[in-house]
Amino acid sequence: MLAALFREHDLVVATTREEAEREIGDAEVLVSTAFHPLTADLLERAHRLRLIQVAGVGVDHVDLEAARARGVTVAAVAGANAVSVAEHVVMAALALLRGLVRSDRALHAGEWPLADWMGGAHDLAGRTVGVVGMGRIGREVAARLLPFGVGLLYHDIRRLPPEEEAALGLTCADLDGLLASSDLVTLHLPLTPETRGLLDAQRIGRIKPGAFLINTARAELVDEAALAEALRSGRLAGAALDVFHPEPPPRDHPLRGLPNVLLTPHGAGVTVEAQERIAQAAVQNVIRWLDGRPLADVVLEGAPR
Repeated sequence: MLAALFREHDLVVATTREEAEREIGDAEVLVSTAFHPLTADLLERAHRLRLIQVAGVGVDHVDLEAARARGVTVAAVAGANAVSVAEHVVMAALALLRGLVRSDRALHAGEWPLADWMGGAHDLAGRTVGVVGMGRIGREVAARLLPFGVGLLYHDIRRLPPEEEAALGLTCADLDGLLASSDLVTLHLPLTPETRGLLDAQRIGRIKPGAFLINTARAELVDEAALAEALRSGRLAGAALDVFHPEPPPRDHPLRGLPNVLLTPHGAGVTVEAQERIAQAAVQNVIRWLDGRPLADVVLEGAPR
């Protein structure tokens, strides 16, 4: 199918770092996923490269300074997996509050954990949820949580218009106030120099005791060792984590093996439907570039064509 779309151009697929190093020298356009870092030394080999089209939302795997120095344009696919991630967050919130993982494991082990369920399962209704980051995904999360009867706090560098806050039932809060007031905190921020380590040990200590944390954004937003200690001590009731540093996490990673943690393999936005939307949007953007038309979702504007 791709070969048909790009029949006037050579299409090369590289699935390993070695293949990328071998093939990138002749590439004018590079389509990349977040699972394959585009480092400065790799981009140095790309003598003809003009466009990096990321098949996804985040671009922290791309050395943007190296791309800027070479005049390479970088574009992403904004919003294509927002619904998928938002649904994952709702699923994770319910699973954490009901102790679903512990119950499932106990039943598979031959136990009947009804007493634990009766003493540890909670409603989502009536809880306060703090959404950190109110971009496309954050808004989709809020829209899906509102019908559950929750209170919704949010923190973002830009405040939403009052009419949008009202439509989504949102109350703007400073980060520390949100952490202290929320029964469940969910992260939806890009990884930037300003957000790296945002939830350090000190801020994790400010989260409401007994609260839950969901991270489907980037692992480096959170001090993983401090989070693991808060979970082991019982200060936090649980966490649902879809991202890790590094990926995949090693066997001795501090968050593996904890009974109150739900782990998924960086797949919150990787539904079949989301992959189709991302692939279509990425391909259409490349076609725009080849046709000389304006690109969508430009992250970094390179040298003029």
